[in-house]
Amino acid sequence: MNQRAFDLLITGALALDPIDGVARPARLGIVGQCIAYLGADTGAAPPATRHLHLPGRVIVPGFINTHYHAGLNFVRGVAPDCGFAPSYTPGLPQASWLDPQEALALSRLGALEALRAGCTTLVDSFVHAEDTVAGMAETGVRLFASQRLADVDFASVLQGDRRFDRQRGERQLERAETFVQRWAGQAEGRIQAHLTAHAPDTCSVDFLRQINALAHRLGLQISTHLAQSQDELDWVQAKYGRTPVQLLDEQGMLNARLLAGHCIHVSDDDIARIGRSGAHVVHIPLGNAMSGRTAPTRKLLEAGAAMCLATDTMHGDMIEVMRWALAVGRLQAGKVADDWQPADVLRMATANGAAALGWGDRLGSLKVGQLADLAILDYRQLHLTPCIDALGSLVHNATGADVETVIVNGQIVIEQGRSTRVDEAQVRAEAASVCRALWQRCPNPLRAYPSSSFDSGVPA
Repeated sequence: MNQRAFDLLITGALALDPIDGVARPARLGIVGQCIAYLGADTGAAPPATRHLHLPGRVIVPGFINTHYHAGLNFVRGVAPDCGFAPSYTPGLPQASWLDPQEALALSRLGALEALRAGCTTLVDSFVHAEDTVAGMAETGVRLFASQRLADVDFASVLQGDRRFDRQRGERQLERAETFVQRWAGQAEGRIQAHLTAHAPDTCSVDFLRQINALAHRLGLQISTHLAQSQDELDWVQAKYGRTPVQLLDEQGMLNARLLAGHCIHVSDDDIARIGRSGAHVVHIPLGNAMSGRTAPTRKLLEAGAAMCLATDTMHGDMIEVMRWALAVGRLQAGKVADDWQPADVLRMATANGAAALGWGDRLGSLKVGQLADLAILDYRQLHLTPCIDALGSLVHNATGADVETVIVNGQIVIEQGRSTRVDEAQVRAEAASVCRALWQRCPNPLRAYPSSSFDSGVPA
């Protein structure tokens, strides 16, 4: 082994790589932003600026959440019982009502929550992204960020109609390009950009073409909500005589640069198109199941679709999402299949997400030369004992709360389960205050926000 000094040396732990699903005793050395050594944990430890000896822990690549809205936590505990996405639901506060500082407070909370659960990369889209991205990056997380791009008037959507505004779309595209120029590559490379075409029923066809052209010109990925509801399917079919998948395919958007969230209401023709297109299906098993629906994952995989994982608006715990993905796939198959095992969903949460972003050579596995984005779980827990198989225990029994240490770009950003970068109590308090005010200005709310609440953000 190279005897050069490491910036950080980790010994005593098991390293669980998603490529083969095997956990091995390993010594992991980091220099700068990257993994510089990964090998057998034997012999005297080489010199290091900092040495963490972590017996009873398991190291995995940081999870990659490929569809997240960090600031939508203001409908936490309510939206899942409405049966539909918050942006389409009357009686819920709307993201469009937020001012930049409010969006920042909520988004910082969402970023910190996900990071503490071992999610090192977020593909996030939200309002006021230009005002939230720096604050989110302060937590230490890696971001592929975008504004929410839609030329529909969301107020009209809540009224059961869809009114599109060409000038609204043009302004958003100008802001999106400015955002890319200003932020891509900032925060030691932890801030990157993509474009989010909100959905086929909230973006006009002309606007979809413009987003696609801009993404092609700038070399960016595109995220979207695709076939997420029967209402979307019915509206697009009535308006264009196409399914949402067919519509995107005809606009040239169904390709390897597309991250398509949900993909629930898809026909056999849609599935075949997705499978041969190279587009990445972003499976959101928990959020979809909570609304009584699920994507046909088995059929999509059999058609050759690439698939990664996300939490959407539920929470930031990708471990729970892996468990739901495994269970939903088995329910669809009606059996436990050899090709749908814990290793498959771990790859979806790591390596497949990196591939969807075009960063497969830099993220998503434990390899020398890759960026040191790592989650380290404490397996010295009652529910993780005995540890017969580290991979099976991770997917079947662990939770995000078992994540002890998180490393991004070679830097420890969560240690002993707490942020090393931001004041967690302050982050909670600011977000809770914004949420309370937002609900109080919601006309005819579905839930009455309690005037006396324990969400001040200050621990009891």
